[in-house]
Amino acid sequence: MGIFGRKRRTEGGSAGRHAAPESDDTIEDEAYEEDSELSDVSDGPFDVADFEDDGIPRIDLGSVKVPVPDGSQVQVEMDPEAGGVRAVHVVTEQGQITVSAYAAPRSGGLWREVSSELADQLRSDGAKVTIGRGVWGLEISAIIGDVALRFVGVDRPRWMLRGVIAGPQSEAAAAVEVLREIVRRTIVDRGDAPMPVRTPLTITLPEAVAEHIAAQQQG
Repeated sequence: MGIFGRKRRTEGGSAGRHAAPESDDTIEDEAYEEDSELSDVSDGPFDVADFEDDGIPRIDLGSVKVPVPDGSQVQVEMDPEAGGVRAVHVVTEQGQITVSAYAAPRSGGLWREVSSELADQLRSDGAKVTIGRGVWGLEISAIIGDVALRFVGVDRPRWMLRGVIAGPQSEAAAAVEVLREIVRRTIVDRGDAPMPVRTPLTITLPEAVAEHIAAQQQG
């Protein structure tokens, strides 16, 4: 599955201050709306309630179960201030991939809001930004220095899944396909508890990985 490494949080996170949408105090919808803005996930990603075992190996992070391609490395980013896990990255030849899930309205539409804010942030940081449409809706491409970023988002009832890959510009064309495939094969376990829209779903590490990280910290 790859080698487990540990990464300290840097200021702004691995994708700078574009790492995650800020949560708000709006509680999720209690019913579907007529103008639902949900992504087509007939080919994935899947809610855990709808998933049928396909035999693909995944790392179980609690709220998300993420496939890890052969030859890739799983890297855990720690948050020393909060004393927990900030993010888990899959490092491939094409770049570093981060898949995160958030609480969302039942009717969808959160990714449209988040992607607009994200594009504005990227532009204010001097990035060259392009917005297009992909498999699940809007996709954002950005160039910052020598780094190419691609963001995708998936809107489903009560959760939003966001994936980003950061890598060299020379790998940008191949990177987007690697990102989409990992997002497509990801399983989301939202849980039943109510929570504010945009709240990140909790990441929990497999026991073996947690023990490995603890041993590194002690060493």
